[in-house]
Amino acid sequence: MKMIFVLMMGFSLTSFALENIQADHVKISWLAPQKFGAGTETLGLYFQMDPGWHIYWKNPGDSGAAPKFNFKGKAQTQISAMSWPIPQRLPISHLTNLGYEKTVAFLFDVQPDPKSIQVNFEVKMEWLVCQEECIPGFGTLSLSRSRQAGAKAQWSEADQNQIKYFSERIPASSDVSPWSVQSANLTDKDLQLRLSSKEDLTAPEIFPLDGNLLLPQQPKIEKTKHEVLISIPRVAGSAKVSKTSFVVASSGRAWEFESVPLTAESDNVASQPDLSLWFLLFSAFLGGVILNLMPCVLPVLSIKFISMTQGRPETRVKEVFLYTAGVLSTFAILGGIFLALRSAGSSIGWGFQLQSPLIVLSLILLFWLMALNFLGFFEMGTSTMNWAGRWHNSGSFVTGILSVFVAAPCTGPFMGTALGAAATLNSFSAMMIFLFLGLGLASPFLLLAAFPRALKKMPKPGPWMDSLKQFFAFPLLATVFWLIWVLGVQTGTAGWSLASGLLLLTGFAIWLGKSSRQGFVILAWLVGLGAMAFTGHSILGLRTENKQQSQWQSFSPARLAQARLEHQAVFVDFTAAWCITCQMNKKAVLETAKALQLFQDHKVLLLVADWTEQNPMITEALAKFGRNSVPVYAFYPTDGSEPKILPQILSLHILENLFKTTTSQ
Repeated sequence: MKMIFVLMMGFSLTSFALENIQADHVKISWLAPQKFGAGTETLGLYFQMDPGWHIYWKNPGDSGAAPKFNFKGKAQTQISAMSWPIPQRLPISHLTNLGYEKTVAFLFDVQPDPKSIQVNFEVKMEWLVCQEECIPGFGTLSLSRSRQAGAKAQWSEADQNQIKYFSERIPASSDVSPWSVQSANLTDKDLQLRLSSKEDLTAPEIFPLDGNLLLPQQPKIEKTKHEVLISIPRVAGSAKVSKTSFVVASSGRAWEFESVPLTAESDNVASQPDLSLWFLLFSAFLGGVILNLMPCVLPVLSIKFISMTQGRPETRVKEVFLYTAGVLSTFAILGGIFLALRSAGSSIGWGFQLQSPLIVLSLILLFWLMALNFLGFFEMGTSTMNWAGRWHNSGSFVTGILSVFVAAPCTGPFMGTALGAAATLNSFSAMMIFLFLGLGLASPFLLLAAFPRALKKMPKPGPWMDSLKQFFAFPLLATVFWLIWVLGVQTGTAGWSLASGLLLLTGFAIWLGKSSRQGFVILAWLVGLGAMAFTGHSILGLRTENKQQSQWQSFSPARLAQARLEHQAVFVDFTAAWCITCQMNKKAVLETAKALQLFQDHKVLLLVADWTEQNPMITEALAKFGRNSVPVYAFYPTDGSEPKILPQILSLHILENLFKTTTSQ
């Protein structure tokens, strides 16, 4: 794939102002008065592209990126938001982009400082200019003009004509539009928009502003004399929304319709059992059952098993139900947070709690302490044990909470579809999916409660329990090592060094606390709490060290789109360091010599979308597949057809069959 990176540097000097930029295939300059007057003036940033090259609208369409503008100047100089002229559709292969060819001016208003005789400000810009290849650009334009209070601004005729031309192409408010929205019905496949007009206008063009909801391709239009029905294709797997915005262009004019209320197709249908929802609930339950077999969950289940062997037979059923209550309540809370952030417009996915280095550090410390306790390094004091005896069953509830917290990032088979649907369903249906996941996770212990004889046949407490307890410390230590590795991916080598130091000081503090001297006990608390505070504070300031195999490149929509334009096969690995299934697939399949040779033989571009830390770009890419969890493996064939989603548990045989199928087609 050919990609040229161009960096244009802008300079802002007192004696010299750079007022135009000549970059590859684009020239940028000001549309500005030669001298400012007393009032507000409309200025423009004027882009001139080489023939066949284009830049993008604020919704770029299937690929590309909109220009970015960052103004800096005196606080007393007021600069308005940027106005975007109506774009045109730019079909490229099977893609449709929205943007501008030849020339375009982005307009904004400037109100100079009334006390100043000089107007000075600059704008830092980023842009992407494309033909078949795309070239990103960066630069700064500076403007310096004198100002005459009480006089009119002085303009060149050419600049004024350009301002006038592009001002007429800026969408006006929908309040003055001859078109009115009669209905806006959002279905699973499209937005059915009905517009009417009292004037006899040409059929309008529609440009959606929300590229995450509606596709940019030319919609289907049916027009009568004063009414038009428009069908705009919907992005597959896009989240359900109640409002959307778009631009209507007709007869040389344009209007922007903001926050148009949407009626969902299901809102007009009487409620009835949804078979697809029942299938999703079954998938969620089955996915929860499989979670019990995941390596990240087994250490926590060992804690529950130890607790049940130590408890009295008559209390074990109660413990099971408390454990289940802990699981369900935690799934409900995490699901509620997920849905609340979704409603607020945040781009997040399931397992978001382990995207926080502080939470990962807290889990490292918690599992470390539990492992030391299982090994007998320290025991609870007599008063603590008496208190725990009175609240014995609360431990089952807490174990349920802990199970969910570490299990949630482990997306196994059947979970991906259910969680992806939860991102688009209404709140009630989505919450049901979360609760059924919890029921699946708790189901093994619920089965024990359903068959009391099985509980009674559990071994009686005895010396063997100490050995079993010590044995279960090692899965906990393995979890600690895994979490330290996750922290290292998130924060770099300094992160795991700090975590290791925290564990060392915590162990030292516990050893000090065993002393019978009061001073040593106080010192132990100071060492332990001080180590926690220092490590937590230090972790916040660390940044990720991004280490990747040389054959794998970082994922970006622009890189993917460019490869598809060149008819190159692409394999995208949506992964995260805290995803156990992802790491197992890497070691067992994706990073093996046979798999890498297979990719190389078929000239496949390998992209890795690392979701270890929260990344809205990757979240949006997952949403297009109807997913909000990892792993997801997407293969894009060379013929430009729809991507193939591979199973969540990979094998070399699956990859070999993938290329056999693609070749035969």
